[in-house]
Amino acid sequence: VSDLQEEGKNAINAPMNPSTVDIHPEDTLLEENEERTMINPNSKEDPKFKELIKVLIDWINDVLVEERIIVKQLEEDLYDGQVLQKLLEKLADHKLNVAEVTQSEIGQKQKLQTVLEAVHDLLRPHGWTVKWNVDSIHGKNLISILHLLVALAMHFRAPIRLPEHVSVQVVVVRKREGLLQTTHVSEELTTTTECSDFNFFSPKLERDAFDTLFDHAPDKLSVVKKSLITFVNKHLNKLNLEVTELETQFADGVYLVLLMGLLEDYFVPLHNFYLTPESFDQKVHNVSFAFELMQDGGLKKPKARPEGMDVPRGFKLCINSSEQVYFKCNSTQ
Repeated sequence: VSDLQEEGKNAINAPMNPSTVDIHPEDTLLEENEERTMINPNSKEDPKFKELIKVLIDWINDVLVEERIIVKQLEEDLYDGQVLQKLLEKLADHKLNVAEVTQSEIGQKQKLQTVLEAVHDLLRPHGWTVKWNVDSIHGKNLISILHLLVALAMHFRAPIRLPEHVSVQVVVVRKREGLLQTTHVSEELTTTTECSDFNFFSPKLERDAFDTLFDHAPDKLSVVKKSLITFVNKHLNKLNLEVTELETQFADGVYLVLLMGLLEDYFVPLHNFYLTPESFDQKVHNVSFAFELMQDGGLKKPKARPEGMDVPRGFKLCINSSEQVYFKCNSTQ
């Protein structure tokens, strides 16, 4: 074993393949034709690479806040499929048929297989190139995990901004005819074009007085919520509907659509929206339609994106939307 490790280190440090990468002993213990990939340490220190990881971790934690899941390190927290399962279920609003907790490697890989198949079913029709698999995710390959998360964030139009043109230098170690060989390749994680298109639809929301209330006067938030709920119920009660939680009951757009119809004194045809939305896309359609009705009623275009209403962060967006309606209604009375 020690001879093989020494052989691996010599191969890595050979003049024809200079490298500053620290090779762990386990990375030199390869079977014939097997390969391992490692990120060059200099690439790990790149500010854009660090930013990409931070943005994705923050996004995952935002989405899974109700699950009380906190991700700190992508490769250590996502490799067994548990967090990926919860993330996909939340984003797609669809429960996967997998065991909740799996300790064995076989069980973890079976869960990963199910999760990744569900991901592929979502992404394949849109032409995504799959750059990950069960073995690479379970093997804690950070490059594969990042490719997967970037694809999910873009597919579901996450309310985040991805840094553009992020690439890393990767060292690939292969064993051929008993000898270890290394190559250095540049792996592109995000491109300028795709991120520009994505970030155009995922702008950072400008801050307003309401954001200040959230950040600096949370004690007054309950008073504001109570006033808004009273206002909303004053009108929705005409349809025998009642709101107790704005952040959950407004997230699918149904109540917002009905509220606009009541305030503007018109009937909203049921074929224009989904009265009982079942999928993420149907909820986004409802919220988009409600925003159109708000603009038609003389309100400014909401700063919130429709896709952002149905994520944990959407609490603030729901409050903002109902607050706009509230102040317009009061100003005209």
